[in-house]
Amino acid sequence: MSYLSALHGENEVLGRIAQGDEKAFATLFNHYHQRLGLHIYRITKSTELAEEIVHDVFLKIWLNRELLTEIENFPAYLFVLSKNAALNGLKKVANEQARMIGLELDQLQVAEMAEEDDRYMLIDEAIDRLPFQQRQVYLLSRHERLSYAEIAERMNLSRETVKKYLQLSTESIATYIRKKLIISVLLVLQNFI
Repeated sequence: MSYLSALHGENEVLGRIAQGDEKAFATLFNHYHQRLGLHIYRITKSTELAEEIVHDVFLKIWLNRELLTEIENFPAYLFVLSKNAALNGLKKVANEQARMIGLELDQLQVAEMAEEDDRYMLIDEAIDRLPFQQRQVYLLSRHERLSYAEIAERMNLSRETVKKYLQLSTESIATYIRKKLIISVLLVLQNFI
């Protein structure tokens, strides 16, 4: 028959713990910690979390030991206390995971913005490499949204020349970007070889 098996013995141990008896507390811990750990593991499905919660529950009992003499059914109290602690532990884990997912999403958005910035930089490089008049036609068409006739009038060119310059500049930009992307892919692949 264990030290805590009789209700009388348990009440006596709880009374001694309430007065600060560490040996009595160790007895209580040794009597309940395995069963309590199993109970919490069934809720959390995590050995590490169950161990942490068992220790937290017993720490809470020790810190509030003067109230132990008022508890009528200690095993029920202990299992309710541990169930609540386990649910709080699961909420904490869920919140941490949600926060980490949020951080990962933020990092993904930053990476996407950086990629977008890189694309714009690549387009700007390609535009800068165009011959002067093709560059002017392209910028007036794409940035200022002018029509062929408006560009022709502004630059003193024929409408057909504007159309041809725009076609050449668009092809030139696309070719430049394709070449740069192929070089980037080859560099990445070279790192894996």
